[in-house]
Amino acid sequence: MKRKIIEIDEGKCNGCGVCVTGCAEGALVIVNGKAKLVNEVFCDGLGACIGECPTGALKIIEREALEFDEAAVQKKPMNPTGCPGLQIRFGQQKAAAKPVESTVSGQVIPSELNQWPTQLHLVPPVAPFFKNRELVVLSTCSPSASPDVNWRFIRGRAIAVACPKLDRTEGYVEKLTEILKLNGIPKVIVVRMEVPCCGGLTMMVKEAARQSGRTDLIVEEAVIGLDGELREIKAL
Repeated sequence: MKRKIIEIDEGKCNGCGVCVTGCAEGALVIVNGKAKLVNEVFCDGLGACIGECPTGALKIIEREALEFDEAAVQKKPMNPTGCPGLQIRFGQQKAAAKPVESTVSGQVIPSELNQWPTQLHLVPPVAPFFKNRELVVLSTCSPSASPDVNWRFIRGRAIAVACPKLDRTEGYVEKLTEILKLNGIPKVIVVRMEVPCCGGLTMMVKEAARQSGRTDLIVEEAVIGLDGELREIKAL
């Protein structure tokens, strides 16, 4: 039968997984960093997932497709790992690791942070802490995953913290473009987690660098593993 059903433009999809959580029927999954329709009968064609997509990769079309089967949806087992970023993981606790008492005074590990604010929503496009300094666009989860983030990336640099999955990202590219244009920043490093949804942060920075019109700007991406290890640093 011919009916309305979701269509995914893989060229626009950044694998953020927001559509997966936005689809109550569980018709979508992330495969190799791209959203996929797992089964035609799970898609009701109403397009609730479209409003969740930050890149406009989803649209409703009419084509020959199997009829939506609500009963099949109800019988389908829940799949909490459709979006890799939502998959529950639990690492093995090191035997020697013990919680620090909250009453311990003093700073055991000094912070390298030397600016405020830090959130991309809050930082102004022009600020003294941006002037002629390298910029780290830091995913929200990275510092909690890796204790090395402070000394490896924040030391001596300006930062802007953002989450491409949970933030309202409207205006992020425009603000980043202004920051890169107006402050003499020689280099920008995206520090992100290895989960697909974090790739949206890299895409925003790349687009901002392009819109800035600068040909002298160095852009790099550093990927932090879920175990806190630095997976790679590469030029973009």
